[in-house]
Amino acid sequence: MTTLPPPARPWRLWLVWGVGVAAYMLSVTNRTSLAAVGVDAAVRFDADASTLSMFAVIQLFVYGAMQIPVGILLDRFGARPIITAGMFLMAIGQLVMAFAPDVGTAIFARMLLGAGDAAIFPSVLRVVAVWFPEKRAPFMVQLTGIVGQSGQLLAILPMAALLHATSWTVAFGSLAGLGVLFTVLTFAVIRNRPPGLAADVSVDTATGAMHAVTSSADLRKGFRESWAHPATRLAFWSHFTTPFSGTAFMLLWGFPFLTVGEGLSPAMASLIFTIYVVAGMLVGPVIGALSSRHPMRRSRMLVLPIVAIQMAAWLAVIAWPDSAPLWLLFVLALALSLGGPASMIGFDHARTYNPRHRLSTATGIVNVGGFLAALLAILLIGIAMDAQGAGTPDTYTLEAFRLAFLTQVPLWLLGAGFVIFERRRTRVHLGLEQPRTRRGDRRTTGPLDEPMLGEKDEEGS
Repeated sequence: MTTLPPPARPWRLWLVWGVGVAAYMLSVTNRTSLAAVGVDAAVRFDADASTLSMFAVIQLFVYGAMQIPVGILLDRFGARPIITAGMFLMAIGQLVMAFAPDVGTAIFARMLLGAGDAAIFPSVLRVVAVWFPEKRAPFMVQLTGIVGQSGQLLAILPMAALLHATSWTVAFGSLAGLGVLFTVLTFAVIRNRPPGLAADVSVDTATGAMHAVTSSADLRKGFRESWAHPATRLAFWSHFTTPFSGTAFMLLWGFPFLTVGEGLSPAMASLIFTIYVVAGMLVGPVIGALSSRHPMRRSRMLVLPIVAIQMAAWLAVIAWPDSAPLWLLFVLALALSLGGPASMIGFDHARTYNPRHRLSTATGIVNVGGFLAALLAILLIGIAMDAQGAGTPDTYTLEAFRLAFLTQVPLWLLGAGFVIFERRRTRVHLGLEQPRTRRGDRRTTGPLDEPMLGEKDEEGS
């Protein structure tokens, strides 16, 4: 057992978090750096729709595949070395992309980018968990997501403007230079834990016992225990279902759809992208506040309705008889912007029900969900475009885009079904509902009249 040391000085706490969240902003910029230049990439590498999809699909595959290994490494070594290594990998990836002569080299660059990107957000979440008091963690997670996602703005107009004003090599080389700068900065500023704390402190959420975390923890057991808890699986499926459509839209397919499919100017398409980012930043605190005030209704009040709103907005755009009016595209951007903040609810589940020595492992499990879904969405859209003979910018059509975007619907339905299923299992696990029994074995007692109080109310959903 150990006692908590005095809290870190505010200036140092905010400096560590500020550098971490700035690194996350840059990672988001790197992740979405093809968002506004996808058509340029298709022309540069003479790539059809499926090949263009592979840039994002392989990047997201590597990102998702690295989440659990990164979580295990974070639990073992802490945030400082992992976030530094991630920034270095992204810098190398963008440097390779700057000079890539062909598709194979460009895909390898995106693989390096995905591997580096995978280390950043979980590391910053670990900084939040270790440096900030538990009661402030939900707000800080939302604030981290909001500020970090503003990095998408740099990948919209500035990135495209720099590329068109200079060259492909200069634009991506500049991102590589920023990556080198932040490699040095994160190593110099970020520390694994506050001064006076010899090891990360873990609070067992089942017993309330506090103990120091050691590197000898059984990490495989930690993974099994994290996944065994239905709240972790509920978090996984919540993160799977809510953000993938916005990610696919921002990461690759949104700009070609708006400019070539809907016939908007690049400036107007960039405005819609900007509305998506800014709206997400504004709505994040609202969703965070609702999640905190209504912890028993998170899935039914937030996750599932937001999924329904996104699906309805896309179906309205797809079903519109001609090019969608501008106001409807703005509605679509607003609907998609809800997904990112809603996905943060999953990390609250992971943090509440996993002791600190397996916190990053649980976070990695949850983070896999959203990027697995985004990977599938991007790949399915590209395959659908090619299947309709609309594989290159010269052959893109509005009708082809509409049919291709319908491939998102099965992903929404799959994820929503598992959210409903795991929500009930979580409530049964916490004693908020009784398990279903066979008719012959029904008990005479009715369902619980009162929910359990305290920590377990957090994830009743």
